[in-house]
Amino acid sequence: MLRVFRRPLQATLKRPLVGTSKSSPLFLAGVAFVAVLLVIVQPLVAQDLRVGDAWQQVYQLLPDFPRENQYVNRETGKIAESNTLISRLIRYHIYVKARPVNYRLDWKLTLADYLGANERMPASTYPSADTLRTNPLQNDVAVIRSLNRTQRDALVQTLVNIFTTRDSTPAPNVPTPQVPNASPAVPAAPQAAPQRDPRPGDAQLLLP
Repeated sequence: MLRVFRRPLQATLKRPLVGTSKSSPLFLAGVAFVAVLLVIVQPLVAQDLRVGDAWQQVYQLLPDFPRENQYVNRETGKIAESNTLISRLIRYHIYVKARPVNYRLDWKLTLADYLGANERMPASTYPSADTLRTNPLQNDVAVIRSLNRTQRDALVQTLVNIFTTRDSTPAPNVPTPQVPNASPAVPAAPQAAPQRDPRPGDAQLLLP
């Protein structure tokens, strides 16, 4: 899928804008076209790297799962060891069927495609059909169909765990606000008794 956007981007960057100034509509349109392509391509590249990490983690957790990486690359003529069954299955799930990666049901639908119980899988659109000398679809389908229910469930759960862990970002540690210590209460000073005007007979109270 990345080739679809990479080729026009390269052609645009290499094509000289003869007789155009930086303020001409043609130049501005070319710049806008390149900017749009970059916005589209960069997330796809990041997602492609993400897929590359995911299939390796699957084989780390399921080391006995068939790799099926014996196919020869058309361009190099060498065995594409990194082109594994799990990498093709993940790319089929994400790029061909555009299904979410965080839910068991969607991965089960993908496996159902391999089992022939859901949607048809055209050989021409299967991942690596145009880069390997032999289309791996038929053999990949045979391998998935040879798995028992326990193995398929383990694969589905492993894929969900990997992508869920990668997508979830831990919440930042928010410091708990500290309530300042309340200052001790200061006892109120006793109020003096109200004074009154002298009255007749008060002097007799002072006599012994």
